[in-house]
Amino acid sequence: GTRIIYDRKFLMECRNSPLAKTPPSDLPDIPGVTSPNVEELKIENNHVQNCDEKVSVGEEEQFDMDI
Repeated sequence: GTRIIYDRKFLMECRNSPLAKTPPSDLPDIPGVTSPNVEELKIENNHVQNCDEKVSVGEEEQFDMDI
């Protein structure tokens, strides 16, 4: 077989292409894999809201830890 070799510059330019940012139209719908899981979206939105609420005038924690 023939190998196709791409240089770094070409690949870096390809990542900005609109085709690279849209998923293929024939992908099956698998929640959590090819489409966001409903529960993951709720957790992500809740996490963003919690982070916004934590901002206070007092001393802030150095790191956010999810336990």
